[in-house]
Amino acid sequence: MLLEALDGEETVVFGAAAASVQVQVEPVGRWFEAYVKRRNRNASASFQELEEEEESSEESDDEEFQLEEYSVLRTLDPKDWKNQDHYAVLGLPHLRYKATQKQIKAAHKLIVLKHHPDKRKAAGEQIVEGDNDYFTCITKAIEVLSDPVKRRAFDSVDPTFDNAVPSKSEGKENFFDVFTAVFERNARWSSKKHVPKLGTIESSFEEVDNFYSFWYNFDSWREFSYLDEEEKEKAECRDERRWIEKQNRASRAQRKKEEMNRIRTLVDTAYSCDPRIKKFKEEEKAKKESEKKAKAEAKKREQEERERARQAELEAARLAKEKEEEEAKQAAQQAKKEKEIQKKAIKKERQKLRTTCKNWNYFADNEGDSVKMMEEVEKLCDRLELTSLQSLNEVLASGSKEESKAAVDKQVQEVNAQLQREREVEVQARQAARSAEQASGGGGGGGKGWNEEDLQLLIKAVNLFPAGTNARWEVIANYMNLHSTSGMKRTAKDVINKAKNLQRLDPLQKDEINKKAFEKFKKEHASVAPSIDNAVPSERFDASGSDGNAAPWTTEEQKLLEQALKTYPVSTPERWEKIAAAVPGRSKKDCMKRYKELVEMVKAKKAAQEQVAAKSKK
Repeated sequence: MLLEALDGEETVVFGAAAASVQVQVEPVGRWFEAYVKRRNRNASASFQELEEEEESSEESDDEEFQLEEYSVLRTLDPKDWKNQDHYAVLGLPHLRYKATQKQIKAAHKLIVLKHHPDKRKAAGEQIVEGDNDYFTCITKAIEVLSDPVKRRAFDSVDPTFDNAVPSKSEGKENFFDVFTAVFERNARWSSKKHVPKLGTIESSFEEVDNFYSFWYNFDSWREFSYLDEEEKEKAECRDERRWIEKQNRASRAQRKKEEMNRIRTLVDTAYSCDPRIKKFKEEEKAKKESEKKAKAEAKKREQEERERARQAELEAARLAKEKEEEEAKQAAQQAKKEKEIQKKAIKKERQKLRTTCKNWNYFADNEGDSVKMMEEVEKLCDRLELTSLQSLNEVLASGSKEESKAAVDKQVQEVNAQLQREREVEVQARQAARSAEQASGGGGGGGKGWNEEDLQLLIKAVNLFPAGTNARWEVIANYMNLHSTSGMKRTAKDVINKAKNLQRLDPLQKDEINKKAFEKFKKEHASVAPSIDNAVPSERFDASGSDGNAAPWTTEEQKLLEQALKTYPVSTPERWEKIAAAVPGRSKKDCMKRYKELVEMVKAKKAAQEQVAAKSKK
């Protein structure tokens, strides 16, 4: 912590400290070992702490261990010290190779305090002079066990280690109980620390394969220098010392070879007795047999597939066609359903708009303004879409009369403006077509083969199928081909060209064509078919009568008739009288006759549309 500045002194900064930099450090040597131990223990501790912990654990072990007195210690022959059990001499037969250096030193200290010649001599015991006293065996034991190299050599020939290899008969009876202990016992000779376990009957193929791969490539640190028969230190010359080294190397190599053969025999015996290996071999054999069988069956199936190929192709084509037809049918039904829903919704909104306007007396004070507003409302019903109608109806339902009138007037102005724009576009297109026709040297051959009846039929079809009809000109062409008496087959292109030519005619020529069509219609419907004198003509379909109005139906009359038909359904008493009362200037018979004509026109329209739809599917 910085000291505080004294009175009159100032604190001055001479330079800024450099920013800290993170450096990746990899532990090496004993620090790496400490790092691995910390990671395996999931503990964060330093190397010194781990060493202290290890030392404390060793000390605690030293405090807990007990010496086992070697009963034949006093009878040992000092000259035969090499064949003695050094661990037993120091009282550590129960710890053996697991004993630590501290335990060995502590055991040696205790046994020296008890068996030292001076101690025994002071106790009155007779001591053998020189190296012939059994205390020499204790000295040799601590000499071997305190030296890591000599101790490793002695551990390699541990007299208590069981080098036996179980027989096949023993392994087949109880494989895991027999061989688990054997492999764990021999694992102490492995140079690698991590030795795989034998496992259980549920072990996977990878685990079993890893186990036998490890033992077939077993790297043993066991060496047999402790069993050297000659000591080179006793040689009198260099040549004798070399000869002794040669003999010792040969004997060590022979024993090492026998040891590796023993390990190989152990692994071979275990491999031959392992029920998992047998199971894996059976599975592999079954797999190969199944593959062979599958190959033969595949070859057989290939022959059969060639035979059934044509049948399968035909069946697939049939199913695909049926599926396509079913999908088309479902799509058509769905489209029809959606169309019906849309149609009902629009119809509902239109009826709602009419009813609301009627309740407000069409926002007019006199009958003339009411009729005019009625026409505008019908125009809105024809032109507005569903969303616009819904929005308008919401405004009418929630607003006052003035607000409702303003909303309706706004919509009427927008619709009239749109109609005006459409008319202007149509006039411009007509003028452009006329200019193009004049530039190309005259009109096309659309008028060839067209008589007055066909022209009248074309005008009727154009009015019957307005703009927006699906495949409109194909429907008009089919309609004309069905009802024309001239026998000429018209295409959609012919109908379009003739319709354009009719649009370019003068208004007088149009009026003349319409007048001729009306005269023909009047002439056809003026005559009455002969009937039996006693028969009573049907009131619904009787077209004769002197009180009928033969004038053509205007747009306003047509709209009033349609509105009356919706207002008075079939179940209404005296329906046609009420309908005729709703249409000024028309009698009951006029309304019934016009209804019959509308029904026939709708039927013809549907027939033409169905024919176009059938052709498009083909």
